[in-house]
Amino acid sequence: MRKSKFSEEQIIGFLRQAEAGMAVAEICRRGGFSDATFYKWRSKFGGMEASDAKRLRELEEENAKLKKLLAEAHLDMHALKSVLGGKALAPRAKREAISRLVQEHQLSERRACRLVGLSRDSYRHPPEADAATRELAARIVEIAHVRRRFGYRRIHDLLRPEFPGVNHKRVWRLYAAANLAVRKRKKVRRPPAERVPLQAARSVNEVWSMDFVSDSLANGRRLKCLTVADDFSHECVDIAVDYGISGEYVTRLLDRAAVFRGYPAAVRTDNGPEFTSRAFIAWAQRHHIRHLLIEPGRPMQNGYIESFNGKFRDECLNEHWFQSLAQARQTIAAWRRDYNEVRPHSSIGRIAPARFAEQQRRHAGAAAQHSPVIPEIT
Repeated sequence: MRKSKFSEEQIIGFLRQAEAGMAVAEICRRGGFSDATFYKWRSKFGGMEASDAKRLRELEEENAKLKKLLAEAHLDMHALKSVLGGKALAPRAKREAISRLVQEHQLSERRACRLVGLSRDSYRHPPEADAATRELAARIVEIAHVRRRFGYRRIHDLLRPEFPGVNHKRVWRLYAAANLAVRKRKKVRRPPAERVPLQAARSVNEVWSMDFVSDSLANGRRLKCLTVADDFSHECVDIAVDYGISGEYVTRLLDRAAVFRGYPAAVRTDNGPEFTSRAFIAWAQRHHIRHLLIEPGRPMQNGYIESFNGKFRDECLNEHWFQSLAQARQTIAAWRRDYNEVRPHSSIGRIAPARFAEQQRRHAGAAAQHSPVIPEIT
């Protein structure tokens, strides 16, 4: 609005002259304004004193300032909502929000920093990682590329011997900053059915679970992998790889594993022909081993080996393209050693299964030595 060249006191004076009886045309001619302006003044300032007119002008200016501030506040709220889904707490998130406010909403850097709540110095000079942090981040990326199905907790377990003072929260921050999150698989919806709970093993060699996993060579020829795992220690007893594995083949493999580990008290299998053959049943009876068969179509009754087979597929079979049977055996044997001796398991204290089994055998031996001997009564 264009500001008038007459003050409120002068306008009130013109209106007083008209009230005293001077003609409006004469007042307008002397003052140098039109009669329309005069009547507009009279509608606005009629009956006011000079102090009242001055107060009215001050109120109008204050109202204009308030409108401007309100409009700016609405613009700030709109800009913040467009760049922030919620309250930004981390300085890195605040820096990203400030950059978007400056680029997308054409706000000044000073105003954007004030809205987000970060100093301009912090925005202009982001912190730089020290040498130890860079080394840790590089090691995390290196492990994640080698073990693609490992999350940050398993990576932290592997890093503890090398970086003893680093906790899992710091590993998570560097893991997330490198965008290494493992993609979650979609769950397959199955019809509801009665689930039979597994009987938890209480010692090493109490129950061995076994199953078959199929794969193929580069030329299309099928491979068959027999996986055997200890239910208590989660240690992989053996993984046999061949073009075909019969029931008698299975018994020879189990006898070979028992040379070093001893025979289990029970074995849990599905109803495959290898496990229901005469050779396998005779072997179990000969060594007094209970044979636990799951119900047909209920693989989760053999959940321990199913979980192990999932890891075996993800971390070994899906990561390699085998050219020959010898290469497949060599690669799978190396993965089995890594699984038993290096890879931590969350359900046994985040240590490797072989180390856990060794601890349990040592404790069992110590308990046997300290157990009281009851003399025989003759």
